[in-house]
Amino acid sequence: MNELDEMNATTMEEGRDVAVIAKQLPVKIGTGTKVFDVIWWFLPPIIGGVIWMIIKAKARSRLQQLQQKIQHDASQIDNYLEQRVQILQNCARLLDKAIDLDKETFTKIAAYRSRAGAEGDAARNDYAETVGNIARSVNIAFENYPDLKAHHELADAMQQNSYLQREITAAREVYNDTVNTWNTEIFSWPTKQIVAAKAGYTTRIPFIADKETKEAARGVFF
Repeated sequence: MNELDEMNATTMEEGRDVAVIAKQLPVKIGTGTKVFDVIWWFLPPIIGGVIWMIIKAKARSRLQQLQQKIQHDASQIDNYLEQRVQILQNCARLLDKAIDLDKETFTKIAAYRSRAGAEGDAARNDYAETVGNIARSVNIAFENYPDLKAHHELADAMQQNSYLQREITAAREVYNDTVNTWNTEIFSWPTKQIVAAKAGYTTRIPFIADKETKEAARGVFF
């Protein structure tokens, strides 16, 4: 018997959209696990407690390494975002020479150019969303004036922008994979869960596509 029976189960013909829940879950342990953690010291001889300490030390080291990997992956995204903001700034300057570009675009670029490397998962998502909105503003201006595509410097800049967006997408995938590993391992009973609970660790929030991107993905392209 299959719990998920594709032959007889009720299907949802209307489909179902999904979204990332932006919530951090703390790691907790129950009374039984706390007893399990202490009982090692009462096993004859005391060496049982020493062995348990070594096992937990290895688990702690593994989680610390994962934290560093998350930081590394996040910094890769930050680097690409910073490069993209600089490219967009160049695009905006070139566009402004040819057309009356919305001055608000310049203001946003200037404000967010200094915010690369924002701390925290939520802050990084907000930053990436704003950079994406700026990019859409520049792209709209570029598409509305076909003659500008003959401008080699601008065409190169827009190509670099597209390349960096692909790199950001790839870097996000690597980051989310590491976050998924972290979120899984901190609940790995007993050792890692005990270590994570005592350290006050929580789950990490993966990168989330912004609202405009998801709405655009549902559009008709052909």
